[in-house]
Amino acid sequence: MHTFLFYDKFIIMRWAGHVARMGEERRAYRVFVGKPEGKSPLGRPRRRWADNIRMDLQEVGCGYGDWIGMAQDRDRWRTLVSVVMNFRVP
Repeated sequence: MHTFLFYDKFIIMRWAGHVARMGEERRAYRVFVGKPEGKSPLGRPRRRWADNIRMDLQEVGCGYGDWIGMAQDRDRWRTLVSVVMNFRVP
């Protein structure tokens, strides 16, 4: 993978930690973790931002189910984001 793809993951993971620490009443948080109501279209379910974060964590080897709870600890989340940034796929 190219360096800019890892930098994109770094930015997205950093932003995800910021949004995860927001209150539940904030619109960005509700959009990020919420599920839309109403009838869904046929076919495969769309991938959400939260699904992408979960996949990135599994790619690094940190398969945390409750990553939103983990993001509450800023130092721990910052360490994990730096691991994602420095991760290289052979």
